[in-house]
Amino acid sequence: MRRAARVAVVALAATLAAGQAATMAAPAPAPAPAGGPCAPNVHHGVPPPWMRAGFSSPRPRIPHAFGARGRIAAIVFGDPLQSPPSPTRSNKILWVPRAPVTAITDLRITAQRMRGSRPVGRPVDRIVPGGPGPSIVDLPHAGCWRITAHWAGQQDELDLVYAPPGGR
Repeated sequence: MRRAARVAVVALAATLAAGQAATMAAPAPAPAPAGGPCAPNVHHGVPPPWMRAGFSSPRPRIPHAFGARGRIAAIVFGDPLQSPPSPTRSNKILWVPRAPVTAITDLRITAQRMRGSRPVGRPVDRIVPGGPGPSIVDLPHAGCWRITAHWAGQQDELDLVYAPPGGR
């Protein structure tokens, strides 16, 4: 009986450890924006566990996108993002770093509108005070935007679309 209990405990521990390791090690699906065409990849399913802190549902279905390096993700509460911004709702994005942030620094965003692989116009800068977290990110034109995010010595990129009013 004791041996069976020990085997059960060891099996449970191994299962939990394997599940946690898979969760921790599994790379986030991400576009590869550097140098390629602007390719937003917003998922509308359940984000991975590391992105779910603070949700009341254990498996929320919410639009989200991953950085190309898997270091940051954007939970897009304002889906679709719009430019100019809608008067009835905001372009809210929750920025979630994959690794815990140990030093509080602002999240610095450089956004470049793209047409395919070509930059269009000048880049624009935005700052999220205090680092990754909730933000309202309004950009000056509709289109595909390449977002480069810098925070606490980290950097990542992702592409997001800002639709014209009434568009998707």
